[in-house]
Amino acid sequence: MTRFEPLLVLDDIAKNYGAIEALKGITFTIGKGEVVALLGDNGAGKSTLVKIISGGLDPSRGTMLFEGRKFLARSPSEAKAAGIETVYQDLSLCTNVDVVANFFMGRELTKRIMGIPVLDEKAMEREVEQAMANAGTRIPSLRTNVEHLSGGQRQAIELNRFVHWGGKLVLLDEPFAALGVEQTRRGLEMIRAVANRGIGVVIITHIMQQAFQVADRIVVIRQGVVAGDVETTKTSPDAVVRMITGESLASTGAAG
Repeated sequence: MTRFEPLLVLDDIAKNYGAIEALKGITFTIGKGEVVALLGDNGAGKSTLVKIISGGLDPSRGTMLFEGRKFLARSPSEAKAAGIETVYQDLSLCTNVDVVANFFMGRELTKRIMGIPVLDEKAMEREVEQAMANAGTRIPSLRTNVEHLSGGQRQAIELNRFVHWGGKLVLLDEPFAALGVEQTRRGLEMIRAVANRGIGVVIITHIMQQAFQVADRIVVIRQGVVAGDVETTKTSPDAVVRMITGESLASTGAAG
C-alpha cells in the first residue's frame, strides 16, 4: 500500500486476448503526489495496463477507483477529461506551430474586435509564460516552432500543459529514451516538481537508475502479475532485477 492519499486504485485488473492472458490480476494503488516506477521485461504487461488506465483498452475483469469513485475510461478522451494523461516518447505536439499554439490547442482564447472573434494572442502568451515560469522551465522564445526545440524542451511543454489544465495523473511511457544526460536530469527534476503539486506520476522505464532517482515506489510486473511493490528506499537495484527476472520472488516482498 502507498503511504500517500490514494488517487488511483487498481483491483484485480486482467486482460485476455482469447486464450492469452496479458494481465492476470493487477492490484496496486497510486497516490496523490506519488511517483511510481513501473518496471518489467518486454511483454510483461506494462503497456497493456497503461492502455487500460488511459482508456485505450477495456479490462476483461477488475475494477478501478479514481479519486474514490469507480472509474473506467472508454476512450483516451474520456481519460483526459477525468485528468489522466499519457505522455509517450514521441509526444503529441504539433511541431509546425509555436509553443503558445501547442499549449492552447483546442482551448484558444478569443476576443471580439468589431463583433468578430479573433485569437487573443497576447493573453495566451502571458498565460503560457506564467505557467512556464511557475514550473521553472526556460524556453528562449514561446513563439519558436516546436520543431526547433530540443527533446527536453518539448517534454517540458507537454508536462507543463498537462499540469496547467488540471491534470491529476500522468503516465510517462519511456519518456527519456531519446534524451541526453543533461536533458534527462532536467526531466527527472520536472517529474518531481509535478508530483510536488499533488499529481500522481507513473513512469515506465527500462533504466533502473532513473527509477531509483525519481520514484517513491517501484512496482514490478512479471508475466501479467505484480511481482513486487516496494518503497524505493527499502529495496535495491539487485533486488528489483530479481523481481523482474523471477529469480527469487519470495525474498523480494512480492505481491499478488
